[in-house]
Amino acid sequence: MLLICVSFPALGWPAALGWLFLLPIGVTVWILRNQTTVTSSGLETRSVFAAKSIPWTDIKGVRFPKRGWARADLISGKESVLPAVGFDRLQELAEASGGRIPDPYAAVPDVVESNHDSDPEENSESPRSSE
Repeated sequence: MLLICVSFPALGWPAALGWLFLLPIGVTVWILRNQTTVTSSGLETRSVFAAKSIPWTDIKGVRFPKRGWARADLISGKESVLPAVGFDRLQELAEASGGRIPDPYAAVPDVVESNHDSDPEENSESPRSSE
């Protein structure tokens, strides 16, 4: 789509606007290169110009800012961007991490409720008089 939009001005005046063909190429490289891979040893992040491997022992937690991709909070106090990971991918990230990242959507185990063990009349409010 971007290639079609760029081609009209670039072909109309190729000497001055021929560089516009670099935009769709750059966007394609950015889309194909940015990724986060979850492995048994940790997270592997890749951006256009850099790649980083983060072992599970260095990860304190994961946070999701209002905008942008998820961030891995590291034990050292720094954070690392997790390209292509948003809140919508949290379930997949939790599953692939083997339980190292908790899944907030997972079924909660049965919890013994203390209200069922106590006297039901103690938990109910008594009617107030209208005096």
